[in-house]
Amino acid sequence: MPGRTSVRANLRNRASDATVSRKSSTQTLKSRASSARSSALAVQIPDEGPETSLREHIASVFSDAQRGAATQRKSVVTLRKIQEFCCYEVDSSRKHRLDQDYDETEFNDEFGRCVCRVLGIKKSEPVGDRLVKFVGLFLKHASEKDNAIFQSPDMDTTDGIPETPTSRLTTHVLTVALNVITAKDKFVRYRATQLIAHIVNTLDSIDDQLYHLIRHALIKRLRDKESIVRVQAVLGLGRFADDNEDNEDDEDSDEDAASGVLERLLEALQMDPSADVRRALLLNLSFTPTTLPFLMERARDTDAATRRALYARILPALGDFRHLSLVQREKLLRWGLRDRDEHVRKATARLFYERWIEDCAAPRGENDEDAGPRPMSDPNIDALMELLERIDVNNSGLEGGIAHEAMKEFWEGRPDYLNHVNFEDPYFNEMTAESAFIARTLTDYCRKSGDSKLQGMLEDKMPEVTKFAFLLQLHLNKLVEFVNRVALNPEDPESEEDAVQQEFCIEQLLHIALTLDYSDEMGRRKMFQIMREALALFELPEECTKLVIEILRVVCGSEEEFASIVLEAIAEVHDTISDDESSTADESFHSAQSELSGDGTPTKAPKKVSRKGTQDDEDDEEKALREIQVNLKCLFIAQCLLQNVQGSLENSSHLKTMLNNLVVPAVRSEEAPIREAGLKCMGLCCLLSRNLAEENLALFLHCFNRGSEALQDIAIQIISDILVVHPSLLAPSPAQQSMQDEPEAVNPLVKPVLKMYSKGLRSEHKSVQTNACVALSKLMLAGTVTDQDLLKQMVLAYFDPETQINPGLRQALTYFLPVYCHSKRKNAEAMARVAVPVLHTLAERAEDMDEEVEMVGVNLVAAQICDWTDPRKTVTEINGTSKDETGTNGHSVLAEELLEKILSPACSKEERKTYTSMLGKLHIGQSIPLENLQTLFDLVNETFEVRNITETASRNQLTKMQNTLSKLLASAGRDASNTEEENVAIESTELPEDAGQENEGDEEGDETMMTKLTGLPDAEGTRFMDDEDEDEDEDELTPGNVIIKKETAANESLLESLLDDSDDTIS
Repeated sequence: MPGRTSVRANLRNRASDATVSRKSSTQTLKSRASSARSSALAVQIPDEGPETSLREHIASVFSDAQRGAATQRKSVVTLRKIQEFCCYEVDSSRKHRLDQDYDETEFNDEFGRCVCRVLGIKKSEPVGDRLVKFVGLFLKHASEKDNAIFQSPDMDTTDGIPETPTSRLTTHVLTVALNVITAKDKFVRYRATQLIAHIVNTLDSIDDQLYHLIRHALIKRLRDKESIVRVQAVLGLGRFADDNEDNEDDEDSDEDAASGVLERLLEALQMDPSADVRRALLLNLSFTPTTLPFLMERARDTDAATRRALYARILPALGDFRHLSLVQREKLLRWGLRDRDEHVRKATARLFYERWIEDCAAPRGENDEDAGPRPMSDPNIDALMELLERIDVNNSGLEGGIAHEAMKEFWEGRPDYLNHVNFEDPYFNEMTAESAFIARTLTDYCRKSGDSKLQGMLEDKMPEVTKFAFLLQLHLNKLVEFVNRVALNPEDPESEEDAVQQEFCIEQLLHIALTLDYSDEMGRRKMFQIMREALALFELPEECTKLVIEILRVVCGSEEEFASIVLEAIAEVHDTISDDESSTADESFHSAQSELSGDGTPTKAPKKVSRKGTQDDEDDEEKALREIQVNLKCLFIAQCLLQNVQGSLENSSHLKTMLNNLVVPAVRSEEAPIREAGLKCMGLCCLLSRNLAEENLALFLHCFNRGSEALQDIAIQIISDILVVHPSLLAPSPAQQSMQDEPEAVNPLVKPVLKMYSKGLRSEHKSVQTNACVALSKLMLAGTVTDQDLLKQMVLAYFDPETQINPGLRQALTYFLPVYCHSKRKNAEAMARVAVPVLHTLAERAEDMDEEVEMVGVNLVAAQICDWTDPRKTVTEINGTSKDETGTNGHSVLAEELLEKILSPACSKEERKTYTSMLGKLHIGQSIPLENLQTLFDLVNETFEVRNITETASRNQLTKMQNTLSKLLASAGRDASNTEEENVAIESTELPEDAGQENEGDEEGDETMMTKLTGLPDAEGTRFMDDEDEDEDEDELTPGNVIIKKETAANESLLESLLDDSDDTIS
């Protein structure tokens, strides 16, 4: 039949091929050279039979379909007419297109022939995507037409879908694609997988026989090495994800097809290294309780576009956000609003103030029916309160919580709500946590915006200071009532919840009070009175106490007045201990507390032994616990006081009284919580007094050496803060500096302090190790601590695999090490000096470590050290120096250290190999002094003389460095011969009488002097001065002139050689 290849023709082709294959090997060998050169272009095209009108028409339709979507619909109709002509009986009037009759098989073959041409198109060609889309569009259109023809009204739907010409064509096309889906060419695999995925997603049904073949082939493509193929595979497998037969065993019993499709897709969503594959899965997986947690995980994806797709496309289309759990909502907000990518943050903010608020504002039924975008509704305060309730504002609204950032974006994105909020009288009288947070966040947004209009609008909405003070007093009384109710009935959850909510409301009101304008004297006095009374309340929580003290500092005039008010409040808080038991509570600490407002020294009396039985013992325990709580409260108030003063401790009598009567007894207390709180207060006092810090530094060191983990954290933080504020504590004393026999005097405090940091870096406790690292990083960046042993210990901790369990330490070192090395030249040199010991230690650890433990390779560590010590990355602007300034740098010091280690007999062969490879990565520039270049050159020559390096690559690195140093030395020698080092001496400041006459010949004298010094000609040719010229120059010198005292040896040798050569030539 014309137009298709017959079986007989195929047999003839095979016979001819076999004939060719039986040719002599000589002919084959002769043709290999030419065929190898043209193998990329010489593609064997199979015999497809003679050209027919059917082939021309179908090829023309495919050609027109490449132009774009506008012509594809017309091409689909045209191709459908050709299919109907081949598959159905049509009128004779419609047969004018083709020259003869063709059957369905011929149409399918010609259609498959064009599809094969599509499979070889590269991914970068857009016509390939258009043709794949056209094939899917035609199959869908033809299937609908065929179903309308074959499906009668009386047909039973349980019998399945009838077989139609288009279904057979679909089977043929899919079979063609499946045959080449494992081809060697990646673009063929890509187009085949793309075609299969597009057909699967376009058609409603496919042949049952092809179902398992397609499923198996696409699962195989999930492991393809090309990401573009894997993307199309996951697009096709999306239709198989909900299949009920995921776990059945296939006939091929292949391991990849044995498990379910959904499990494979979820695994790819988590583990696939390509961001395109993960994004494709994210956008195509259906929302089910099984897939939802995996979709939420993409909020922490490493690819910013994938995270943005989740927040911009997936979550808005998810439906009502209230179906998510509270933990999921909080995580999504926190991860999105604190993302490093700006577009992700904007998408998250838009999700919060456009979608989530509308879910709360809309009725329940509308949320379930429509999950798409809806127009913004009018402002609704109840909806806003519900939104805050849904994100648990009681917890997320605390300081540092994500609710603050969410509301900042909300006020910025919804100005209609900003204008709609109104704080009239009923608003503040009966407050909830949500309403209080709305008022606080609105106040913060308007105050920090800097917009005068917003600040004016806020002043109009907020009540005046006096009225606000009364409202604050009202809610403080409610808080005390709730706290007392909880104390009477601790097991009542409702009372505890009311107390927590009221405490949160008080915190928000206090934050608002910090931003008020206290120019109104009446309002300021009222606020001062209320804050003073509130501070004396024992029931006031710690966070509220801190805010009350900050408000008192704002409304008080001076620090002395502020300190006196706070000390009075401390005394009142301490007096809350029951009066009938105050006489028996006579321990040193408690006695010292009672002397806050009077004179006297604390005394200690023996405890009375109770003999009233178990009830009395329980009462004593309760009283002791009450006393500890009161004392901790007093110490916390003192801590807040010290955090809000800046004056000197010696100039404040109130602070000295508090130190002697409260802080010192607390430090000496036997109760661990009181001792820790007292230590914090002592550290804050030391920040206000250098003498006190010097006296108590040994105390803090003792607490670190002998204390618990919590005490070690406190001690190391205090010592670090003291050294930051008073860095001169580690400097040598004036008496030590004046001693001539000790030119490098060392303060005796330096050794124990450095020992403390070294012990902290080796601590078994993560918090102590992290605090020591952070504190030491600050001191090293400031230049207070310059010990190289500690630097070496920090670098080892950074690369040590045992520190993987402490991410805080790793994060601190990740920031510190590059900043330290690139900030100053001397820091890079210090890193270079510890590089060799670090590499040696890490190499020894790698040998002793188990194979299962993953450790950074020594070569990677060496490359990292070379990058840290690179002088080209040093920020020279910090010190005001120039990049052209001469002197040693990190790489020159590192090169010297490496060469000296290579020459050491203790250096192993592997270490020498690592060190020589590092030499090739160093930048040795012209800014290095001549003596350092000479030292490096001598070390390289000595390395060649010793002959302890046998590897060719290592010797090549040394040769390369030797050549570089030779060029630099030669260049430095030429510069030294052209530039004279002059010592200028002014012998007399008096001008001679004939100075004016001499000045007339200054230019001529300067030229003569430069010619004498350099020996360079003034013009072409060479002319040497004779003795008469020299005598004339000497006669012109006067006491007021500049005299050159000495010349360099290079110039002398150069002149002597030139004169000797000239004499020989003249003779």
